[in-house]
Amino acid sequence: MVDYRLAAHNTWTVNARNDWSLDEVERLFDLSFMDLMFRAQQVHRLHQIPNTVQISTLLSIKTGACPEDCAYCPQSVRYDTGLETEELMEVEAVAARARAARDAGATRFCMGAAYRSPKSKDLRKVIAMIREVKALGLETCATLGMVTQTQARDLKEAGLDYYNHNLDSSPEYYEQIITTRTFADRLATLEAVRSAGMNVCCGGIVGMGEGLRDRAGLLHALATLPSHPQSVPINQLVRVAGTPLADAAPLDPFDFVRTIAVARILMPAAHVRLSAGRAEMSDELQALCFLAGANSIFYGEKLLTTGNPDTAHDRKLFERLKIAAEPAAGATAVHEPSEFSTATA
Repeated sequence: MVDYRLAAHNTWTVNARNDWSLDEVERLFDLSFMDLMFRAQQVHRLHQIPNTVQISTLLSIKTGACPEDCAYCPQSVRYDTGLETEELMEVEAVAARARAARDAGATRFCMGAAYRSPKSKDLRKVIAMIREVKALGLETCATLGMVTQTQARDLKEAGLDYYNHNLDSSPEYYEQIITTRTFADRLATLEAVRSAGMNVCCGGIVGMGEGLRDRAGLLHALATLPSHPQSVPINQLVRVAGTPLADAAPLDPFDFVRTIAVARILMPAAHVRLSAGRAEMSDELQALCFLAGANSIFYGEKLLTTGNPDTAHDRKLFERLKIAAEPAAGATAVHEPSEFSTATA
């Protein structure tokens, strides 16, 4: 049975656990939609600040020419998607983009590079970027592919707060999507990141032709890591012409919301990020995702190489829902633009 506890104030809660069984996770997915939403929102309010969303901006600092064969990714050198490759950006240009993101309301700046794993000379340049972004008062995040324990320690010493490395799918479905890197490789990178003392940002992608058991398997793998990721991005597949998944069947929107809700229940202390695919979501669907427990978004016109809702539209949606931007953790001075409404808990 799922370890639900009825608290004295008549709200459902669930203990933070790392010993979930796959059967328990599947039972959560099998709840009626309304019951699942109710339980997820109860857990959310017990462990998170209601009506707030953490705002991140993601910049592709090195685009394309990746040797991996991830079936969803337009940056793979193996697929003809029309994407123009770009070399690693200059430090000053990244700092300028980070400053603009901060001024637009972001509290975390994420830097993504299309690497299998970074070379030493490239890592030195990325470390310089991290230091510049950190000096702006932003939380820092990077996704650079696989990293060793030594590289992870170097990134931590430079001031990197979060390292993103997604599991992508369940262990069983993983080989249907990627063959150039194993599931165990991904776990090894996560272990290196944890050992270095960085926060882990780790989630996956749904809508890649997987079944419900695989969606449950992905969340089960995340929730049974040695410690829960501090940030859990849930991505909806963005179908890109030229990739093997270009013609994948669209995911039922309610199945996507269910995935958000189950992630919230399994990992109550994590930020659950409404990530890729948001450009294709209606305002109403996004609102359901926030109700299900999503409390982080990527903010800005680009999400690596695919579109993202523009900042003006996001601000308007936040105003309509009376959602406020969450300040950076441990910030001594909160940079909160006036465009965001102030919401109360």
